[in-house]
Amino acid sequence: MAARAMLSKRGPALSSALKQFAAQRNVSTSVSLNQKDGWFNKLLVRKIEPTKESHSRMLSDKEVIYELQTHNLKPGTADTYLKNYEEYVKGIADKPLQMELQGSWTVGVGDQDQCLHLWKYSGGYPSIDASIRFFAEDQDLTNLVKDRNQFLRQRTNQFLLPFSFWPQPSERSGGNIYEIRSYFLKPGTMIEWGNNWARAIQFRQSNNEAYGGFFSQVGRLYNVHHVWCEYIL
Repeated sequence: MAARAMLSKRGPALSSALKQFAAQRNVSTSVSLNQKDGWFNKLLVRKIEPTKESHSRMLSDKEVIYELQTHNLKPGTADTYLKNYEEYVKGIADKPLQMELQGSWTVGVGDQDQCLHLWKYSGGYPSIDASIRFFAEDQDLTNLVKDRNQFLRQRTNQFLLPFSFWPQPSERSGGNIYEIRSYFLKPGTMIEWGNNWARAIQFRQSNNEAYGGFFSQVGRLYNVHHVWCEYIL
């Protein structure tokens, strides 16, 4: 089962408070691509064999964890909601926390009146625990969250791990359209999925489309998200 949505990165008012994806450790042994590489070299990637080890240990690095927040808005509240979230992002930037906003989007095609926010926790689960404790004691941030809730119809979140074989995320310039494709896998198929995409991702490097690949760790399980960036000239 798969779902997809077309996203627009937020404009200057919110983007000024954001940072793009930071560098992640890439442990794939795939051959680097350039114009001299042939199609056969694109298939030479390290295959991960099924073992008793968890797929999260074999496919990712738990030192960095991402949180994907999905906010479904009440119609007509988007402008006020975005102003509130901008203040929230600025408030967190001044705090001694190991978290930063990596991306913030509004949905153009798919679930209407929806916003997605991707947060990076550089200290793993301890940094998530520290953030939760901090928010419980910070009255300003608590008030912003309470004010924001009146604009929402529904909200969900997931904690994700990044696939190690995806290319290193990088900052994208200009106004681009992003596509998020979400897949719901059968239990026990994550390693097979990783092996197939470790090869397939090599064929989508020419236009620097790949933005980020993640799988769920806490929240709805066996859920995969691929984010693609489409440049607008």
